[in-house]
Amino acid sequence: MTLPEPQPSLAEDLRRLEEIVRQLERDDGDLDRALGLFEEGVARLRAARERLLQAETRVKKVLEDAEGTLRLEALDDED
Repeated sequence: MTLPEPQPSLAEDLRRLEEIVRQLERDDGDLDRALGLFEEGVARLRAARERLLQAETRVKKVLEDAEGTLRLEALDDED
């Protein structure tokens, strides 16, 4: 029995997406390779988006007060 491979972190997905973009911008003319990279990029983008949505849901749950109301606060405020 083999264990499932761990999912890459968000940082790893973003780093790989940057690599894919750079490789696709080189325009070496290999259509099959470009399509493979594009497919991988779309899959990693979807995974990253899902991970961000899950994180947003967790943050909202943490911000719920005892009465069950939600306090929405900007996370990047430096006040």
